[in-house]
Parts: sequence; C-alpha cells; structure tokens
Amino acid sequence: MAITRRGAFKASLIGGVGAAVATTIPASVAWADTPSAPPVARDAKEALRLLKRGNQRWARYASTHPNESRSRRAQLVDGQAPFATVLGCADSRVPPELVFDQGLGDLFTIRSAGQVLDGSVLGSLTYAVEHLHTPLIVVMGHQSCGAVDAAVQAHRTGQLPPGHVGGLVAEILEVVESTPDDGEDFLDDCVRANAEHIARLLAEDPEIGEFVTNGEVEIVAARYGLEDSRVSWL
Repeated sequence: MAITRRGAFKASLIGGVGAAVATTIPASVAWADTPSAPPVARDAKEALRLLKRGNQRWARYASTHPNESRSRRAQLVDGQAPFATVLGCADSRVPPELVFDQGLGDLFTIRSAGQVLDGSVLGSLTYAVEHLHTPLIVVMGHQSCGAVDAAVQAHRTGQLPPGHVGGLVAEILEVVESTPDDGEDFLDDCVRANAEHIARLLAEDPEIGEFVTNGEVEIVAARYGLEDSRVSWL
C-alpha cells in the first residue's frame, strides 16, 4: 500500500519518539548505576541526624531511595558498615529502610513482633555493636501495634492467647499492666511505654550495656505513626 504524505509524516514522528526513548533508556540505566556515597556516622548524634532527615523525606513523599545501585551491591559483597541498628516490629507496615529512607548496607535491622527480646534478638544486637560498631540502637514501636494490642486485651480479659503467641504477649503484658489507663489512647500509651521499656532493658543488659557505659553506643526509643508516617523520639 502506498504511503501518503500524512502517513509518512506520522511515521517520521513515531520514529523520532522511538529514537528519543532509545537514547533515554541507557541514560536512566546509567543513572541507576551511578554510585551514591554511603552515609557515614562518626557517633550516635550524627547517626540520629541521618535517620531524622531520612524520615522527613519519607513523610513528605520525597524519598530518594539511596544506595540501591549496581555498584553499591558490588561494594557490599566484601562486607557491611551500617551506621545504625534498628530494633523494630515485624509488622509489614513498618520497614525501617523505607521509614528512614536508607538503602542497602545502611541499617542493621532486627525485627520481632512488639520488639520483644529473646536470645536471637539479643545476640543480633550484640553482634551489631560488638562487630559492626554501630553507635546507635533505635527501639521503634509503632501506632496500632498488634502485639501490644493483644497484650492490652489479655490485660483486660485476664486470658493469654494460646501457644507461641501467648508466650510473646506475656513478654509485653508486664509493661501494659504498669501503664496507667487514664489517657485518651491506652494502646498508644502502651506502645510508647513498651519501646522505652525495651530500650532500658538493653541498656541494662550485661553485654550491650557495657558499650553504653563506655560511651560507644546510645540507645533511643521511638514511635512510628502509621497515619502521618513520622517517627517521634521518646
């Protein structure tokens, strides 16, 4: 079929767009592989500042998604040097790397429901401060935590859930029972109290506490809001 002048003009436009796309794709790939400088924190104060800035970006929907490039992945093959450790809840809505807008190798994260401590969690935290030398541990609870809510319900009904979940809830129940039920949001009061309680336990731990006493590590408690995406520091 013969190509009309209009058809030829349309074909030339399509070809031009295709050429532009073809030249754009390699550029975007090259950008994705451009290495970004990994964050370095000399002390807990600087690590906390990096986390606060990252959360501000996340809360404003302005995340930069750093350190995900090909070169960063290759760099991490030989080892890691995270600048902070985060003990957070296993809840799928609260991934620390997203909440703080950090990338591969930036954070050493440990997660358990309600941030409950056990041997593996304590061992992981000890590894972080002893071998990775992270100067900051953040214990981060979050709004509407299911594990804390289960402890609140157990407190009110006098009954623990069966099995493994009951054992986990029992670890939080002591905090719930010692938290005054005289505020507007008892569950959220318990979330905050639980994060602070765990931070104190870590500071008193014979192994981790030694790093705190020596001034090598600081431990802070925090609470993440699901509604506003912001971390408040307790």
